[in-house]
Amino acid sequence: MSDQLPWIERTWQFDSPVGYYPDVLARLRGTPARIEDAIIGLTQDALTGTDREGAWSVQENIGHLLDLESLFAGRLDDFLAGKQTLRGADMTNSTTREANHNKIAICEITASFRTARGLFMDRLNALSQTDFARQAQHPRLNIPMRVVDMCQFQADHDDYHLARIHELSTFFRLANIG
Repeated sequence: MSDQLPWIERTWQFDSPVGYYPDVLARLRGTPARIEDAIIGLTQDALTGTDREGAWSVQENIGHLLDLESLFAGRLDDFLAGKQTLRGADMTNSTTREANHNKIAICEITASFRTARGLFMDRLNALSQTDFARQAQHPRLNIPMRVVDMCQFQADHDDYHLARIHELSTFFRLANIG
């Protein structure tokens, strides 16, 4: 069983200087490669299985990251449009639950994620430091967030799911299923 603190229970204090944005962008840019590295050699059973009832598989975790690319792109739109509050996430994760990611080839999921993240990175790379300082209210956390903070939040979300992917990979490899 995972000791990972659930995402919904986590809190953030966004107090890093705006000038940290290149470091945060490096984390976001690297997620597709980190995912691909984490799944090398996993069997289909390891990619689509889970270690406990109701938990997502490796493919579902990756698919979830793909599903949320549109949320973060939309939030960037919100910042650039000067909105006071960012759009909210679907905390029921209905898109991921309904997508049936376990029935899609892993190469299709990872390629789609790499493409979507690349397009998002292109948009971020075109921003100025002033743009990274734009601010709006995060609806669930109920705290102000700058563009650089949203990128940090997204990178933390990537890491959260990467940690779970590594946990599942280890579980299946130890069980000689991976």
